[in-house]
Amino acid sequence: MDYSQALETAIKRLHDEGRYRTFIDIEREKGAFPHAVWTRPDGSKKDITVWCGNDYLGMGQNPVVLRAMHEAVDATGAGSGGTRNISGTTVYHKQLEAELADLHGKEAALVFSSAYIANDATLSTLPVLFPGLIIYSDSLNHASMIEGIRRNGGAKRIFRHNDVAHLRELMAADDPAAPKLVAFESIYSMDGDFGPILQLVEAAEEFGALSYLDEVHAVGMYGPRGGGVSEKLGLQGRIDIINGTLGKAFGVFGGYIAASAQMVDAVRSYAPGFIFTTSLPPAIAAGAAASIAFLKTAEGQKLRDAQQLHARILKTRLKSLGMPIIDHGTHIVPVHVGNPVHCKLLSDMLLEDYGVYAQPINFPTVPRGTERLRFTPSPVHDSAQIDALVRAMDSLWALCALNRAEASA
Repeated sequence: MDYSQALETAIKRLHDEGRYRTFIDIEREKGAFPHAVWTRPDGSKKDITVWCGNDYLGMGQNPVVLRAMHEAVDATGAGSGGTRNISGTTVYHKQLEAELADLHGKEAALVFSSAYIANDATLSTLPVLFPGLIIYSDSLNHASMIEGIRRNGGAKRIFRHNDVAHLRELMAADDPAAPKLVAFESIYSMDGDFGPILQLVEAAEEFGALSYLDEVHAVGMYGPRGGGVSEKLGLQGRIDIINGTLGKAFGVFGGYIAASAQMVDAVRSYAPGFIFTTSLPPAIAAGAAASIAFLKTAEGQKLRDAQQLHARILKTRLKSLGMPIIDHGTHIVPVHVGNPVHCKLLSDMLLEDYGVYAQPINFPTVPRGTERLRFTPSPVHDSAQIDALVRAMDSLWALCALNRAEASA
């Protein structure tokens, strides 16, 4: 086989379909985010505003977080030195897991190198712990959940997105004695819609199933202490396993699950994705713990309120221009384009001509024909930056002769 030719063909296919992913080389500036500097391929530099980051609350530059990380580096050095089992568990990891357990009202938490790994490792391990387990998964669950469920080799059922009636039909058709688990998300990040958590939990309880909730795009962002949508709804105590990230609203790095002490102990003891991975550097754990603790306070609520306000302002202004935005009431602002080539061109022109960085979202992240730009306003985006984005989108939409909905004030 001509391996080089096969690789060339595969990459060319992505280019031909308009969904080849390019990495934008940017340098964030401490204290100035969302301002950053873009280094073009030719080496020249341009000032830009980042509009597609997941550091939703700007905690990646918060002085409380930075101070905790500096102190940990000065005290312990760089890396952890091993897996959690072999010298890689420090006081910083234990403090972080205690903060997470408290955040979600659980007995324990377990930190992984990413939320992707946390989902994959946990969901692929649960059938080992519960032989014969049937997992019921929302059709739009994240790739990490899909991969974990696929890899476990056990029985799985896919229910239509947010369709509780379909979930009930599937569970009713299976053996009542079989162990079951319902896996779903609180916020689906591509459309920015909420999952019907209460109804899904009620269905799980009715059929004796465990519940598994991915709160990745909600932790830090919702609830009186940033525990996510489940905290906002008062449902944390009825959910068996909560998955979250430390790399979005908390502004640092890593992922985790929170559950009963018994559940966490079992996953810790059986999941290869946890057992055989070097633990987070102590400075990362210290920064994440400081971020979580900060966002539990009234100061954290101020950031959440400001972020929601900026999201509403951006949505209102784009709607007034007839932009086809997808608005389900969350903090995410997707603008539907519907063509991968157009989506990439819009992204390129926003960056080059207006200094607005918004990465195109194409297949397989979203279904074909639903390509979009996805904006993530934060508390640190100011009114001038919002105005510049809206004016840029208005100009480019007209230039490219794209469709608009009926404009309304």
